[in-house]
Amino acid sequence: MDEAGPSEALGIVLGRAWGTSVQVTGLRRLAGGASRETWAFDAVPEGGSAPVPLVLRRDRPDDPDAAGMAREAAAFTAAAAAGVPVPRLHAHGDGAASHPPEVGTPFLVVDRLEGETIPRRLLRDGRWAAVRPRLARELGAVLARIHTIPPGEVLAPGAGDHLGAGDRLDALRARHDDFGEPNPALELAFRWLERHRPPAVAPRLVHGDFRTGNLLVGARPDGADGVLGVLDWELVHAGDPMEDLGWLCARAWRFGSPEPVGGFGPYSDLFDGYAEVAGTRPDPDVVAWWEVFAAVHWAVICRMQAERHLSGAEATVEMAVLGRRAAESEYDALRALAPAAPVAVPDLLDSPAPAAGLHGRPTVDELLDAVSGFLTDELPGALDDARLRFGARVAANAVAIARRELRAGPEQQAAHAGRLAGLGVTGDADLAAAIRAGAMDGRSDVVESVRADVAARLRVANPRHAGRPD
Repeated sequence: MDEAGPSEALGIVLGRAWGTSVQVTGLRRLAGGASRETWAFDAVPEGGSAPVPLVLRRDRPDDPDAAGMAREAAAFTAAAAAGVPVPRLHAHGDGAASHPPEVGTPFLVVDRLEGETIPRRLLRDGRWAAVRPRLARELGAVLARIHTIPPGEVLAPGAGDHLGAGDRLDALRARHDDFGEPNPALELAFRWLERHRPPAVAPRLVHGDFRTGNLLVGARPDGADGVLGVLDWELVHAGDPMEDLGWLCARAWRFGSPEPVGGFGPYSDLFDGYAEVAGTRPDPDVVAWWEVFAAVHWAVICRMQAERHLSGAEATVEMAVLGRRAAESEYDALRALAPAAPVAVPDLLDSPAPAAGLHGRPTVDELLDAVSGFLTDELPGALDDARLRFGARVAANAVAIARRELRAGPEQQAAHAGRLAGLGVTGDADLAAAIRAGAMDGRSDVVESVRADVAARLRVANPRHAGRPD
């Protein structure tokens, strides 16, 4: 997106919304955002008023979704009316001729609030030490307010307004099946989810992506730190409200913290905050079901993101690496079904490097190590663009994954084949089909074999994940 055209277009859009001439300055794209672009800028109304810091969210040009953007805009409006902390919505549009075409795709413009979203900072920095213990309870209260919003205020008629747990599970399994890649670990989780579905409930509005990373924390007008904004409403839908609680508590969003609620605090605080607003306390067993669902859901999303890279729709190293992260959620799901203590796993890269062969030195491993060093130690210091610095870190992670697989891949593949033979199946497809049919119910050897396969993949993709606390 060229800066000059969109700056002028955004000025026109805001001028219509505010009823005055507006000048846009400092338009710059921000890092992150796998499905939509995020841009920061300042808007100066005519008359010398102070600049208004704003954020533009727009669809990628190759994947416009006008209905989805309108739904997200409606969610911001309804959430604000319900007392949910959200950035104020200033404008939105479909990117068509009715709006300046330079914006290009469906978009919305909201306030740019001062605060923190980066999980590692919120969970570790001293700046947030005082607010961390309060956040689990506060997040429970925020979710309860979201769930009071009538779905009809946000969702168009027929837009999935009767999605219950069964529909969500069926849809997720169908999406997994679309890839045609049998996965015994996910089949074990799907089988458990199918047999333990919670009772159906009247559909409520569900945020769909309520987690650490989509929550802006900062100083409120009274000076106290707290949640300033719930962001990224693009997955909003109607269904069981406990889905939001299970998603928030997924291990993927704890970032190494032992606290289950987004890494901030215990379940009891979350449930207390929710009950304070809703008047009813969440059922821990139902939340636990949705937590397992969340692990499977994230695994499928990781594969979906990888497909964007593999298909060429968005060929980026970030999308490619996300495909390997599916192993983390497979591991999390299996741990939830058959609890086991965290086990520290040595990183394969800490072991002696393979010996030189025909091609001499530097070996393939040493060449990749040099590339990794360049990406982590040299390149970031030369880059002003935060997105490129982030991309360099992801690329270094991709190199590390490749080095681990080169070291352990053949041995792991042989062990995998031996486990399949021991179970009496001919391959992953055969095992996955047997699990889905119920033929493997009650067989602990199947669970242990699949767990060993997932642990092997995890040792290549992210060995630190296995040792993270519950």
